[in-house]
Amino acid sequence: MRHEYLLLSLILVVSPCLGHACRGGEGDYPNNRAPLVRKPFVELPLGSVKARGWLLEMLRRQQAGATGRMDVLYPQVMGPRNGWLGGDGDQWERGPYWIDGLLPLAYILDDEALKAKTRPWVEWALASQQDDGFFGPARDYGPESGLQRKNAADWWPRMVVLKILQQHHSATGDPRVVAFMTKYFRYQLKTLPERPLGKWTFWAEYRVCDNLQAVYWLYNITGDGFLLELADLLHRQGYDFTGAFLAGDILSRVGSIHGVNLAQGIKEPVIYYQQHPEKKYIDAVKKAFADLRRFNGQAQGMYGGDEALHGANPTQGSELCSAVELMYSLETMLGITGDMAFADHLERIAFNALPAQVTDDFMHKQYFQQANQVMATRHVRNFNVNNDATDIVFGLLTGYPCCASNMHQGWPKLTQNLWHATPDNGLAALVYSPSEVSARVGGGCRIKIIEDTYYPMDDKIRFSVWIEDGTRDEITFPLHLRIPGWCKKAGLTVNGRPESSARAGEIAVIRRAWKNGDVVELSLPMEVSVSTWYENSVAVERGPLVYALRMREQWTERPFPPGESPRFGDMYYEVTSPDKWNYGIINFDRKKTAMHFEVAVDPSRQKAGYFWNLENAPVQIKARAREIPHWSLYNEMSGPIPHSGGNPGSAGKLPEEEIILVPYGCTTLRISQFPVVR
Repeated sequence: MRHEYLLLSLILVVSPCLGHACRGGEGDYPNNRAPLVRKPFVELPLGSVKARGWLLEMLRRQQAGATGRMDVLYPQVMGPRNGWLGGDGDQWERGPYWIDGLLPLAYILDDEALKAKTRPWVEWALASQQDDGFFGPARDYGPESGLQRKNAADWWPRMVVLKILQQHHSATGDPRVVAFMTKYFRYQLKTLPERPLGKWTFWAEYRVCDNLQAVYWLYNITGDGFLLELADLLHRQGYDFTGAFLAGDILSRVGSIHGVNLAQGIKEPVIYYQQHPEKKYIDAVKKAFADLRRFNGQAQGMYGGDEALHGANPTQGSELCSAVELMYSLETMLGITGDMAFADHLERIAFNALPAQVTDDFMHKQYFQQANQVMATRHVRNFNVNNDATDIVFGLLTGYPCCASNMHQGWPKLTQNLWHATPDNGLAALVYSPSEVSARVGGGCRIKIIEDTYYPMDDKIRFSVWIEDGTRDEITFPLHLRIPGWCKKAGLTVNGRPESSARAGEIAVIRRAWKNGDVVELSLPMEVSVSTWYENSVAVERGPLVYALRMREQWTERPFPPGESPRFGDMYYEVTSPDKWNYGIINFDRKKTAMHFEVAVDPSRQKAGYFWNLENAPVQIKARAREIPHWSLYNEMSGPIPHSGGNPGSAGKLPEEEIILVPYGCTTLRISQFPVVR
């Protein structure tokens, strides 16, 4: 995976209205205010981007599933006793985590019932602010309440609420948020010197970036100088990710850092770069991704972190919270830097890791997933943390319940970040999925672009432009389209006529006067390739998707025995398979990789409303393989993976077989990193 940083390499010019009666000004949406560096891509107001096709189906499953019902499914935390609703219950991150995903889902779907569920949380937070600016619950309840917390005033959970309030303001324009944050940030500036981020717990130190980005967001609205002073203070008190990444070994040591802290904190240097545009902040993150890939990387875009970093073995767990938080970090860094490698990595996680870790009905999840996962059973494995052996079974509250609260932000925030405004009064499609965007372009003229595609299961993307101002015949603005780093030769047409494209990892920009119904077609040919991972194993890839061994799934519902801790819920699912899994891919000529694999695409399954399971997987890849007899089960996992050296090991005299690979995101059980054999 490439991690070159194309920082501000795009040449973005302001396109005038060319005689049309559009509102003037520098950009249709506010960019960073000086002295913050200007962003090449600007987030649109929440609700501007709507999902279509399979992505809309995914959001609707969240709506009907756990996201829309956590207050009923998890009432002991999400119910009226929650401290963030004024009750004597949980005052920590779980309630705010849920709303941080529920609120964008509600406004993207324009669902009044879901909006109504978010309002009590928003209103209570706003009403809780004290005269000095502090807000939120801060009482240390005794054991009679079922809660003993001595860090109730910690800075960390308030950072999640700041994200909620930002999104609420983006969707509604509620002016109370600006006054509220101004008062709170003045409180922070005054109080942090005597009560620093690490006074109560270390979580705020590692996750200060979420506080920092909210400070810059408010500064862009108000221009208050004290906010830049606060930003410097927050950066100084937070964990020094820049120094740690540049120093060299933090990401090479098992157990060196909590996986979710890393997923959130990796964006801190880039966020702070906006105020202090020094090369070291970008270099630090560039090095971090390279080290993470080298020492802990897994094929689906994540890393071994169960819960702390735990190396690159494909049987090490990867936490669901880490997936959704790393997606949010990549979305944030993409807008600040314009680096298309962030978009490639974002799609890799979203289209591989994320759908595989949550059930089709969005009711049950895995705390940890494994890149090579041949049994999802209740069993103690070689993870840093074992929550009563429930970490890879499927349940709402199995593993540790943080992910049950935090998983909801993944798909809604991806939807929100599919499209961005650009400083040249245009729009940019940076991540691809079926969607539509309604926004101002060309100096204030409103248009809608509909994106029709089965991507990532297909390589064709069709954009149709519609002018929403009925008095206009045409509007001039630039349309920016990302060319993924894996695409060797993209094709681009406007109304059937070829347009010049861009190289892999860059942006194609179409500047023209657009008329109602104009159509842009982008073709991103997907070739089969392989990437190399732990013990020289290989992963088979095509476009943004990783492909994994197809294994039949047997789901078994199991109750928890009487007397066990109720924190895990009433039941869970184990998943097993009768199929063999211990295959090595037969050695092949890397210069002619595509010739050794056969791709079959089923158009009817592409068009299905939902294709993230074995039954509906639209693409299959046939590969030549041999069974490896000595590669067997260990501790209810695939055992130590045989090393694939320069002279691949023999699989004995067992016959060659044809195996079927399907998209990783369609699997529950899988081998995605294969040994290579003769």
